[in-house]
Amino acid sequence: MITPAAIQKKDFTRGVRGYKEEEVDEFLDLVAADLGTMIRENAALKEDAKALVLEAAKYRESEKAILGTLEAAKALMADISSSAEKRAEIVLKNAELDADRIRRDARASVEQMQEEALALSRRWELFSARFRNLIETELDRFNSFSASMLLDEGEPAKPPGSAKNPLSSIDPDKTFKSPKIT
Repeated sequence: MITPAAIQKKDFTRGVRGYKEEEVDEFLDLVAADLGTMIRENAALKEDAKALVLEAAKYRESEKAILGTLEAAKALMADISSSAEKRAEIVLKNAELDADRIRRDARASVEQMQEEALALSRRWELFSARFRNLIETELDRFNSFSASMLLDEGEPAKPPGSAKNPLSSIDPDKTFKSPKIT
């Protein structure tokens, strides 16, 4: 490669019809200066190109890292989505099982309450029948007592506890027995 110094030191031989030496020297000085500028610019551009190549390599590495991270994030999102779907299925199944259990418990509770209501209804009917019998029995006694009082009107009234008093023969323990409530 020719250098600016080589251009300035170059001597030409003189011919018969030669060029003016001063013009040639001025021109060679201009060419040498321009060539020096171009060489410096070329060196600077080569340095810039090297720096840009290094920077591009860094960006390629960053791009690879970003793409790797993006792929990992996609895989993680797929795992999270799958896990969330599985959790949702489990929660839904648990809710269904809880709902079934609650329905079973409610049915059992309703059945128990119906049985208790039926038992109470039977006890009420039994109590009502016994009470009706008691009232009818006592009414019959009262009527017979009233009738006997009318018949014995001429006789003086006997004190309670005497043999002629019809109320003295009533045993309160045998007349009404309340049903045992369980």
